[in-house]
Amino acid sequence: MREVKEILDEAQEKMDMAVMYLEEALAHIRAGKADVRLLDGIRVDSYGSMVPINNVAAVNTPDARSIVIKPWDKSMFKVIEKAIIDSSLGIMPENNGEIIRIGIPPLTEERRKQLAKQCKGEGETAKVSVRNARRDAIDGLKKSVKDGLAEDAQKGGEEKLQKIHDKYIKQIDDMLAAKDKEIMTV
Repeated sequence: MREVKEILDEAQEKMDMAVMYLEEALAHIRAGKADVRLLDGIRVDSYGSMVPINNVAAVNTPDARSIVIKPWDKSMFKVIEKAIIDSSLGIMPENNGEIIRIGIPPLTEERRKQLAKQCKGEGETAKVSVRNARRDAIDGLKKSVKDGLAEDAQKGGEEKLQKIHDKYIKQIDDMLAAKDKEIMTV
């Protein structure tokens, strides 16, 4: 027989993972502000292996509208530049021989709405994961009742589970609201 606390902890861990997934997904959505995490998905060929850009260069954001990449090896300039051009980022890098600069252009109204919609989709995915974790935990509690857990303990566990679920859904809504505000701010 599984304990109520064990079932609730397992559900909470799954909900944590859903929130972390959402956080990561929202970080990769370009909101008109420069963020080094925009380059996380871009890989470059370095001595025969594909590695992230930050493994072969210093990457930082000197201001809100640009990302600066300073390769440690001069031979990496063309490789990094080509990887950025070929990526889904949709921005042309500028290379002056010392650094590669990526200027983040302001977003159009249409693109802002598109990104807000994409964020909502990611949020829904996270909410579904949280709800699935709740459902699995409720099923686990019902099985425990069959194995000898008191029904009062099950009801108490379900009430605690609902409170945990509501907390995570609110956290997801708050994250989406913040990202939406960031995207829609001109």
